[in-house]
Amino acid sequence: MSISNSFSISSSALTAQRLRMDIVSSNIANAQTTRAKVVNGEAVPYRRKMVVMAPNTQSFGDTLSSALGNASKAQGVKITQIKEDSAPFKPVYNPTHPDADSEGYVYMPNVDVLKEMVDMISATRSYEANVTVLNASKAMITKALQIGK
Repeated sequence: MSISNSFSISSSALTAQRLRMDIVSSNIANAQTTRAKVVNGEAVPYRRKMVVMAPNTQSFGDTLSSALGNASKAQGVKITQIKEDSAPFKPVYNPTHPDADSEGYVYMPNVDVLKEMVDMISATRSYEANVTVLNASKAMITKALQIGK
């Protein structure tokens, strides 16, 4: 692997973690939203979203070229989908709420703010680690260029 491949690997990870932080922020912002969309004339609460990531896999030819010592393309990570959490909504007894059903229950989003904060911290730490890798690669290339002077 070439040292310059680390730039594309780190940049794909930075992009993925940034999207993950955006999705977590959206989940936290909508943790109390009881009318996210209307289905069949009825308001439905916000449903938690999750980011699914996967490695950028190489083709067989790229893997073979890499094993033979030829230039290989960088792998990195990619976002495969943003899916909704299928966990049930949380019923909360509040008969004065405008979205309460006939029994006085309001169905709240399936967003757990504590879980979202843990995901946010994880995404932030991953982002910071990839920035560190990017800076280290840049420093190594700069030092290698200074050797020739």
